[in-house]
Amino acid sequence: MSSQALNEVLPDAESAVNMDAFWMPFTANRDFKNAPRLIDSAKGFYYTSSDDRQILDTLAGLWTSGAGHCHPLIVEAVQKQVAKLDYAISFQVGHPGAFELADRVTSLAPEGFDHCFFTNSGSESVETALKIALGYHHAKGDASRTRLVGREKGYHGVNFGGISVGGLPANRKMFSNSLLPNTHHLPHTHNLEYNAFSHGSPNWGAHLADDLENIVALQDASNIAAVIVEPVAGSAGVLVPPVGYLKKLREICTRHGILLIFDEVITAFGRVGAPFASQRFEVVPDIITTAKGLTNGVIPMGAVLVKKEIHEAFMNGPEHAAEIFHGYTYSGHPVATAAGLASLDVYEKEGLFERARANERIFEDALHSFKDMPNVIDIRNFGLMGAIEFAPREGQPGIRGLDIHKACFEAGLLVRNGMDTIVFSPFLAADESYFQEAFEGLRKILTKID
Repeated sequence: MSSQALNEVLPDAESAVNMDAFWMPFTANRDFKNAPRLIDSAKGFYYTSSDDRQILDTLAGLWTSGAGHCHPLIVEAVQKQVAKLDYAISFQVGHPGAFELADRVTSLAPEGFDHCFFTNSGSESVETALKIALGYHHAKGDASRTRLVGREKGYHGVNFGGISVGGLPANRKMFSNSLLPNTHHLPHTHNLEYNAFSHGSPNWGAHLADDLENIVALQDASNIAAVIVEPVAGSAGVLVPPVGYLKKLREICTRHGILLIFDEVITAFGRVGAPFASQRFEVVPDIITTAKGLTNGVIPMGAVLVKKEIHEAFMNGPEHAAEIFHGYTYSGHPVATAAGLASLDVYEKEGLFERARANERIFEDALHSFKDMPNVIDIRNFGLMGAIEFAPREGQPGIRGLDIHKACFEAGLLVRNGMDTIVFSPFLAADESYFQEAFEGLRKILTKID
């Protein structure tokens, strides 16, 4: 829909949308504004477009809204909170909701995670986790531990620390001369020769964790602060860890005194059928980053969870002095904490983590039914995360995926493309009718796409 067509849909001057001012994130702005795809409202599993069409959401927002859009219990909690306490400073002052939410979140986490630092996004959670890791070693007398290890194809947000340890070339290219020094990268595990069309964790690739030993040998463990990985890489196109890979990383980090950070901004809060992916994979890191599902996407909020011994390392010096000079104006925001508490209530009352686990097989079977369609070169899945990777058109990488995204939206289906990979993140409470509508709709569209 062009801007002119949009104004015809919204004809009066007060309703007309001037689209020039908003510089959209991760969007081909010129292409989008030539034919905008606008959403007006949402409820449950559906968006309603600006031209009043129902759009089935196959990504649950942006990996955010597992309980469904505009869940009445969360909406009610936010409305009550904003009318009672709209904002409270968290510097030397607090409000009960932040303490309650921190207690609730840590109670869901793996054993030993006793403390929670609130942020406003996944990117901020990663920055906070990296600073805590560096500060921890400094507090322990290991100030030489300043090197950070990420992974190729890793995504850890868009702040400078996150893109420094991240491994998506497009995210780094424009800023490569200004990234953090002393960062290193493990190889990714995406290999179509060995892992294509795996159901769940592939059997090949655990040995790639051993590259961490090579980094240790070259840089010396006494200089390495932390390793950060996504248990399942979402933004890179749902790259699932090989069997035993994460356990190997844990063993190597433990052996050399290196902190292991799990970036669970996407995977926490039921996305892989458990409160945290670390529990599903039975690998316990030292620090966990979260956001997205923490508030069901209703209010921006993130959190960093740390083990007791990390927190205690900071609790020294004069009691009246701040232990870490870090934080945000909106850390533990009252309205965000209300959304978080209500979201945790919904997850528990509706058994959404368990329902997500029960839905995995339905999702997996539906996803892999596309194996024999033209141009499909891989299908990957774990929990309620999945991806279909298409061969790029010659000389036009990413165009096929974008065409699929656009065609789906016009047909009443919202999918997300990362280049030529279509990723899926169903709602935790999705049922068979949801999967049927989503994938039958997708199949019809793919038959019309070159």
